[in-house]
Amino acid sequence: MRAVVFDRFAGDLDVREVPEPSPAPHGAVIRVEATGLCRSDWHGWQGHDPDITSLPHVPGHELAGVVEAVGPLVRGRRPGARVTVPFVCACGSCTACASGDQQVCERQTQPGFTHWGSFAEYVAIDHADVNLVELPQDMPFATAAALGCRFATAFRAVVQVGGVRPGEWVAVHGCGGVGLSAVMIAAAAGARVVAVDVSPEALELARQAGAAHLLDAADGHAADRVRELTGGGADVSIDALGSAPTCAASILGLRRRGRHVQVGLLPGGQTPVPMDRVIGYELRVLGSHGMAAHAYGPMLELIRAGTLHPERLVTRTIGLAEAGEALASIGSVPGVTMILPRA
Repeated sequence: MRAVVFDRFAGDLDVREVPEPSPAPHGAVIRVEATGLCRSDWHGWQGHDPDITSLPHVPGHELAGVVEAVGPLVRGRRPGARVTVPFVCACGSCTACASGDQQVCERQTQPGFTHWGSFAEYVAIDHADVNLVELPQDMPFATAAALGCRFATAFRAVVQVGGVRPGEWVAVHGCGGVGLSAVMIAAAAGARVVAVDVSPEALELARQAGAAHLLDAADGHAADRVRELTGGGADVSIDALGSAPTCAASILGLRRRGRHVQVGLLPGGQTPVPMDRVIGYELRVLGSHGMAAHAYGPMLELIRAGTLHPERLVTRTIGLAEAGEALASIGSVPGVTMILPRA
């Protein structure tokens, strides 16, 4: 099969012929029809993710496609099914999984990180009965591929972890794929959304996704301006980018007893957090890590009903040949870039 491969961190990203995967006894092989380009893939390529322990490596973790083959222990999925998967693939049997918290599975695997990923024509997925999510027949693969990481991650961060309620102020710091998804979902939940970014193009996409107010963070005073705009601070603030400045701005822009949700991955090393503000304002600092496959139902229903439109966030589609350059320059094109491996 054809796949995007790198032999060293931050090195060349080449399309080459590599062996096709085989399903594990409990797993499946998916014929990839669409796969998203995500900042997490960039972190992996740069060597920031400890799960990538051997090279060469194939990135990609946000995918949709068709089941090509399953292992002998798989009971609930068969070849031909149209599916997507969460980027956290759970084992289904650890303590976290038994509690329904597969997104923090103790023995999780992640395509593109713990093993070769979906910037390829085929990808292997472990524990297919636990992790494969069947798609509505009328949902395009490019729409479905955006769900497994960015949109599902944002949905859980806004609805389940952040607990956003109608009428609340929600600030979203970073309007890439996760941030734009969070803007759309929070607005659909009835929140007043403030989108914060340094890119005019990204802010315009946030406006189209439902943001009521747009703030340019280039001057370094985003937190002050969020507090001024909201009359004391946001009720919920989301760092959808993942950097020390956006994390701090998100926390400092909250009103008393507000909730900060950290979604964007932070590079390794220490990240300064304004804990004096956390203590003095009795803030809640929350992490959110993807969404379990069994929790996709309400999100899919809102998409079917036309309340949520993840397809509107896809601004570019490319083939495998362009994927390496797109990964190396991630952030230069606003919105979600979707790779079609068979184009």
